[in-house]
Amino acid sequence: MTEHVDAVVVGAGVVGLACARALARAGKETIILERHGAFGTETSARNSEVIHAGIYYPAGSFKASLCVAGRKQLYDYCEQYGVAHSRCGKLIVATSAEQDAKLVDIQQRAVANGVTDLCFLTAAEAMTLEPELHCTSALLSPSTGIVDSHGLMLALLGDAERHGAVLAVQSPLVSAAVRDDGIEIVAGGESSTTLLADIVINSAGLSAPAVAGLIDGLPQALVPRPYLAKGNYFSLAGRSPFSHLIYPVPEAGGLGVHLTLDLGGQARFGPDVEWIDEIDYHVAPERCQRFYGAIRKYWPRLSDDALQPAYSGIRPKIAGPNEIDADFLIQGPAAHGIPGLVNLFGIESPGLTSCLSIAEAVCKSLDPEL
Repeated sequence: MTEHVDAVVVGAGVVGLACARALARAGKETIILERHGAFGTETSARNSEVIHAGIYYPAGSFKASLCVAGRKQLYDYCEQYGVAHSRCGKLIVATSAEQDAKLVDIQQRAVANGVTDLCFLTAAEAMTLEPELHCTSALLSPSTGIVDSHGLMLALLGDAERHGAVLAVQSPLVSAAVRDDGIEIVAGGESSTTLLADIVINSAGLSAPAVAGLIDGLPQALVPRPYLAKGNYFSLAGRSPFSHLIYPVPEAGGLGVHLTLDLGGQARFGPDVEWIDEIDYHVAPERCQRFYGAIRKYWPRLSDDALQPAYSGIRPKIAGPNEIDADFLIQGPAAHGIPGLVNLFGIESPGLTSCLSIAEAVCKSLDPEL
């Protein structure tokens, strides 16, 4: 027997939950399908929990515009729903004259993205804020912060459920087919369920391309090749001497080994990125040895053997190693011609920061009135 519903969201990570919340609040009967036994167990649970300001992304990109809009929405949401967070701020630090000049470029890019609150600091000013820091100059980003990602997802799910949404765990997508009257979804688990939905949001994160590959009627040429970029993180034994997040001037191919904080004040360093073929979250202890030299450029007093394995996370990339980073791909009916279907590909950082603005963009891609 086929049950008709207004909307199905595939994937209960932070973006999927934000989409489900938006649809439910718009009056859509919404079912969230999650293949695991709980929400948010993959990328959404394995990240640095940073609320990004929107500094580094190319001007005009989804990553830039949705991060800037989403950051403002996220702070408001956390205040309204009591989600633990801290607007702790971030220092982007230079450790040479060459890097001092790069801070000017970073500030100009930030302004182009709508981030207008960056403040240039001399070395003395930066080290007054953080006495353990070594730098030649720095940029202060006061709107960068951290958030309890689990608490955020719990709030989003609760809000969605209050408006009628239902979460179905251990319910992987088995198949999907485009029909004249909607999209037929078969979800597995202990017993399979068949749904006919007017709206289907593929927010499956690491598995989004695989889920799209199961949709009969979607041109497979539109499904990007997935890549897995694993970031390894190490934590500092004991409480951090820093109260701000510390990021070095970005290096080629990434943001360098940066220091982030959790809400308990523990420092975490990363990422050490490796490209992998299969999902694997093991952090090899010996990988931390390459961290010490990079960290000591801005924290010379880091002691030997101070780092220990913390966690790893995997980004759902749609551009491979040595390729230019891809933007968020919000693939709606305008791209593939299928009413009601939106595929979300490459939703990596700043996806957590942008979850509410991504949900808005998804709804607008379906119906400007949503």
